Amino acid sequence: MGIFKAYDVRGLYPEELDEDLARRLGHAFGRSLAAKGTVAVGRDMRPSSVPLADALADGLLRAGCDVLDIGFVTTPCLYFAVGARKCKGGVMITASHNPARYNGLKLCGEGATPIGSESGLKEIEAAVAKKQALPEKARGKRTSVDLRADYVQHLLKLGGKITKLKVAFDCANGAVGSVLPLLLEKLPQIEAVRLFFEPDGTFPNHEPNPLVEENLAPVKRAVLEKKCDLGVAYDGDGDRVFFVDAKGETIASDLLCALLARRVLEREKGAVVIYDLRSSRVVEEEIKAAGGVPREERVGHAFIKKTMRETNAPFAGELSGHFYWRDHFYCDTALLTTLKVLGVAGEKKLEDLIRPLRRTHRSGEVNYEVADKDGALERLEKAFPGAAVSKLDGVTIRLADFWFNARKSNTEPLLRLNIEAKNAKLLDETRKKIESVLGAKPVEHA
Repeated sequence: MGIFKAYDVRGLYPEELDEDLARRLGHAFGRSLAAKGTVAVGRDMRPSSVPLADALADGLLRAGCDVLDIGFVTTPCLYFAVGARKCKGGVMITASHNPARYNGLKLCGEGATPIGSESGLKEIEAAVAKKQALPEKARGKRTSVDLRADYVQHLLKLGGKITKLKVAFDCANGAVGSVLPLLLEKLPQIEAVRLFFEPDGTFPNHEPNPLVEENLAPVKRAVLEKKCDLGVAYDGDGDRVFFVDAKGETIASDLLCALLARRVLEREKGAVVIYDLRSSRVVEEEIKAAGGVPREERVGHAFIKKTMRETNAPFAGELSGHFYWRDHFYCDTALLTTLKVLGVAGEKKLEDLIRPLRRTHRSGEVNYEVADKDGALERLEKAFPGAAVSKLDGVTIRLADFWFNARKSNTEPLLRLNIEAKNAKLLDETRKKIESVLGAKPVEHA
């Protein structure tokens, strides 16, 4: 079933993902939990999310689980519900940053531990595919509760001191619009310029994907026109966030990870800080300089969270705008990250803090359609003799003056490339050589 991905379930509604499938998935998930305990269910703002959430809950109830319906929330709020209420598991109905016609489901277990293809999702997929008859009657109980105020208090408790700032916030008509207004009510020192706060699953203003630079245009414009100290842009379900400085420049998420790691390590010297293997060498250098232990990990929240738990890491970051916090059940949360960045920005201008970290030249993530991805990775490895090679995720080639990682996408039929070099000329030469080996040109907006 093509809609079952490495980390979640995602497809077109209703052609690929409909209420019947959601109901069967709910039943299969409930059975995998031995039909015991409570499962939290949340949903985003897409028109299809309400019927899918109802069908999912029905399947869970028929399996014998109780359902804690937390309504329209962000994905991190769902993680909070599972962790704080000690649920057996949780399901968020969302397609994150995908266009309006898509929807999906993100599953987690006790303590908000991720459930992916290597931790139970394949077994759930197999059970769904059997299409066995479900029990006629519900055996569990469904309870509705609004946890947003509790979640806001949780965020404020962890967020730290924040001084007076003017900030442009772009919710992209996504799920953050369900929580951010409540948070801002508790932050009178923040003068908020509000963009697209109204939840609308058709995304009338722009796609809820801040990783695509053109989607940051509105918040950049607002920062410059309103003379804001910084800008913040969220994705569709509120687990990713991107930042823009007062000059309207995008702050790369890996460099922000390095900056936040410094603050974390001031309080917890010697701690492990995790970053994904696409990140700049600057991240490793800054973690070491601050007295921490850098730990490179595969791309993807399931791998990051697992390693965080194993090492008791207080913080982790990904190039894609996911930032993870131990105190938030080792999960990613855009709003807690926002509070942490606001705290830093109140002490010194973000552009001044980030400038010393911009000491390399990078391609950003570039995508290629390649028929034989495994063959392409082998060719790349052979094309750079004498390099240090890592196969943690795809292939990473490291030489003294540059490095790159090429890996297969977990969600799309693409090969993803990230290059970093000591100067622009070497970056351009390396990219041209790689494209020659691949026999392909970049794909736009992948």
